Amino acid sequence: MKSSKILVFLAAALAAFSFTSCATPASRIKQNPGLFASYPADQQDLIKQGKIAVGFDMEEVRLALGAPDIVRTQTTGDGTSQIWSYVTYETPDGMPLYRGWYHRYYRWGDPVYPWYAGYPGRIEHEHFRVVFDRAGHVATIVQEMT
Repeated sequence: MKSSKILVFLAAALAAFSFTSCATPASRIKQNPGLFASYPADQQDLIKQGKIAVGFDMEEVRLALGAPDIVRTQTTGDGTSQIWSYVTYETPDGMPLYRGWYHRYYRWGDPVYPWYAGYPGRIEHEHFRVVFDRAGHVATIVQEMT
């Protein structure tokens, strides 16, 4: 009986680790070494630190920050640009409910979200926004100051 509980715990720990393995710049670089190697040394240093700069392309941002939580488009007289938002979700009293892309998983191609995705009164808190120009390069970075 005890050994089955231990096996269940170990399986759960392994599953949790596999869902979070893409959560760091190092793990994303490890999955895309050729892409990472194609960037200049100064950009590689920023990516390793989980930072981005104006002029980065979408793949550099994805390596440094991971996949965005929300993708929007903005159309102005200058054309259409893409906006990536990195958000957390929390209760009205500030308790975190959702901590990024690694909590998402897919079943038969459709996203399935944890129980708290429909939490009543959930507040979306955008802590990082990246605006790309028409060419797909970072034009604006908006970051929450802590």
